[in-house]
Amino acid sequence: MDAEASLIVFQGKNIRRTWHDEEWYFSVVDVIEALTDSPTPRQYWGKVKDREFTQLQLSPIWVQLKLQSSDGKYYETDCANTESLFRIIQSVPSPKAEPFKRWLAKVGYERVQEIENPELAQKRMREIYQAKGYSGDWIEKRVRGIVIRDELTDEWNKRGVKTEKEYAILTAEISKATFGMTPVEYKEFKGLKRENLRDHMNDLELIFSMLGERVSTEITRNEDAQGYTEVEGAAKRGGRVAGNARKETEKELGRPVTSSENYLSEPEKKKKLEDKSKK
Repeated sequence: MDAEASLIVFQGKNIRRTWHDEEWYFSVVDVIEALTDSPTPRQYWGKVKDREFTQLQLSPIWVQLKLQSSDGKYYETDCANTESLFRIIQSVPSPKAEPFKRWLAKVGYERVQEIENPELAQKRMREIYQAKGYSGDWIEKRVRGIVIRDELTDEWNKRGVKTEKEYAILTAEISKATFGMTPVEYKEFKGLKRENLRDHMNDLELIFSMLGERVSTEITRNEDAQGYTEVEGAAKRGGRVAGNARKETEKELGRPVTSSENYLSEPEKKKKLEDKSKK
């Protein structure tokens, strides 16, 4: 699935998730960190696995799925669905366990509702962005951008693009041609790590992102591109169209369209600046 919905927050802690086998799977390490505040959640999870499953000779109740890491790359990560997470939580002593269970049940139920009625997903999305202080105009562009992105990835899927790596490369090609930066480079430019890049774009950045992806979709359809190589060619050309439009806009405005500004809260911005100054 698209990374747009791949990150959720429990009491200030980011938890990665992915849609697999018609249900949500969550990063176990992220859940462990949220429950325990451990500085080494991977080691903590390793001990839980060793104690609860290796010693008792129980079958693993998690699977390894590729999730995006803070460096922008995808790695095999221990993930569990809602039912399995409830069992894992029993092995983690934490005062947050009960609140987390209630939150987890709510997250799963909302997804079922959204599948039955997709309009609910957009409504909830708008409410979340409004609560974060985004303007109504920005939210409408963001929501429209998600629709355009979904249409593009649907076309890719129909035409033989299947792996996450291929999706990531195609997305990077469009971004590079549009902005002169891959998504990983763009996040670095904005001082972001795990945060969603498009949630930190301004109006013009969102507009040119949409243009590159929409034109790529149209070229793909018009030429009936089949297979990764042909789809990649369409993606590069779609990105170039948006890139040329961006350059013309920059000439008229006398300034770059791309901006290092983002929507992080002031304390987060201050912390990131302090981290940069230490390097």
